[in-house]
Amino acid sequence: MKKSAYTRRAFLQSFSWTAASLVISSCSRPEVKFSGPSSDSKRPNILLIMADDMGYSDIGCYGSEIQTPHLDQLASNGLRFTQFYNAARCCPTRASLLTGLYPHQAGIGHMMTDKKLPGYQGDLNTRCVTLAEVLKGAGYATYMSGKWHVTKHKDPGSSRHNWPCQRGFDRFFGTIHGAGSFYDPNSLTRDNTQIVPHKDFYYTNAIADNAIDFLAGHHQKQPEAPFFMYVPFTCPHWPMHALPGDIAKYKGRYDKGWDALRAERYERMIQMGLVDKNWPLTPRDTHVPSWEDAEMKEWHAGRMEVYAAMVDNMDQNIGKIIAHLKKMGQLDNTLIFFLADNGGCAEEFGSGGAIRPDPAKPVELQPMAPGELQTAMRPKVTRDGRPVRSGRGVMPGPADTFVAYGLPWANASNTPFRRYKHWVHEGGIASPLIVHWPGGIKKDHGEFRQQPAHLIDIMTTCVDVAGATYPTVYKGHEITPMEGRSLTPAFDDNDPIDQDAIYWEHEGNRAIRVDNWKLVAKGARGPWELYDLKKDRTELNDLAEKYPEKAKELAGKWTLWAKRANVLPWPWKKK
Repeated sequence: MKKSAYTRRAFLQSFSWTAASLVISSCSRPEVKFSGPSSDSKRPNILLIMADDMGYSDIGCYGSEIQTPHLDQLASNGLRFTQFYNAARCCPTRASLLTGLYPHQAGIGHMMTDKKLPGYQGDLNTRCVTLAEVLKGAGYATYMSGKWHVTKHKDPGSSRHNWPCQRGFDRFFGTIHGAGSFYDPNSLTRDNTQIVPHKDFYYTNAIADNAIDFLAGHHQKQPEAPFFMYVPFTCPHWPMHALPGDIAKYKGRYDKGWDALRAERYERMIQMGLVDKNWPLTPRDTHVPSWEDAEMKEWHAGRMEVYAAMVDNMDQNIGKIIAHLKKMGQLDNTLIFFLADNGGCAEEFGSGGAIRPDPAKPVELQPMAPGELQTAMRPKVTRDGRPVRSGRGVMPGPADTFVAYGLPWANASNTPFRRYKHWVHEGGIASPLIVHWPGGIKKDHGEFRQQPAHLIDIMTTCVDVAGATYPTVYKGHEITPMEGRSLTPAFDDNDPIDQDAIYWEHEGNRAIRVDNWKLVAKGARGPWELYDLKKDRTELNDLAEKYPEKAKELAGKWTLWAKRANVLPWPWKKK
């Protein structure tokens, strides 16, 4: 494969911000040129798979005890990136992944609420193009099965202008909204029509089954055309819903608790070479009791058993998709990415307080009418009339429960890092990235790639390998230039990715990484912290006081980016 070539142009802006510690510096946007595939090469299919709310260490090839043989096989025959980053939360990550921009540039700096600011509209704007739109312009057939979550228009009868089929996908199955029951998800949609799930529906299975159906139809109707398939699972996002057979595989596995699990994973990651032994395991979160002191151990262990079962089931379904690619004779010529949208989720959604509805007060609920669409994120009743239960002590798994696995296990999911989804410390933004492409990656199979990279780089990589053209104008709208760099230099030759800086902002949490330096802050008024990630990726030794000029330089660079990328002005109160 020919390598991508890059040139840069300086992008200078002058402005001030109120924080006295910030300085003005230049902030560059890449001007990217590609060689593209050679004229006699066959353009690869592209399969982009994403997990939802899954921690860095939750799959086997990144240190987990959870059985993920199909992902492990992709890793052993491909590459694992150790320093790949997401955008700290589901919808901003999806906006960034789909557009090759930072999420605020696509209009989704937070969630699906319009905060009346350009970066926080809660809807994909018209100044971005999706991967599907770009690749479709290059002759690719485009398919999606899974979670969309980049528009506020999700209800029946609402505008469909930002639904998948209006943003470049030929076929779509999945949910427009971001979360819901795995047995009866809200906003379940096929193409442009919302639908009701069948009797034995389980969403993770359905996502894979529909992806396979799309691939089968493609192979039958246009086998010579390359395809782009986007498969964003909702697994293992709350609620903890899993099938009995999958749960049974993990019965008793977590009876030793979260402290033992973190230690086991940490040691395994060191042995694998994924973690430097000089990076200490972060202390247990201060909000988490020791396992020895924890109450309701059986319930806690059960929550993690269901979580593991969900990840296991996702891997089984990824295996089904891979098997179908082999059957089509397309596995070698398919570039596969697997990643996660944010770190493990510490939200205790549905897991706190008294059990509700109160089991001492029987509730009579009517089953949903045949053909009735599910519009609630948390259903009050199952399709057959059982009340959906939440609260501390409700054992998850079946359709009549709605609980999360919670902060203590999220602390283990993000081993060895600090913090979680929402935050931009490593625990919130570090993602596994597996890249598998037998026809394009000829050597170093099973090896690690240490180059820092980000979601924005996926679009650039796909444009590169597909020989596509990223437009400057699309449907009459001027398009924001893509921000990323192609990852292809790292594929065979393990060359550096020409990354000037990587930036983050979410809910006032903010960070910048330049080379091995990372400047990060918690909240809109939190102090800047400075870390040397080569020596201290677990972010335990704050160097801001030791190197104040470096902190000041990076803070100024972040501010220039924030202004350019629609992060500022932001809606967060400085309290």
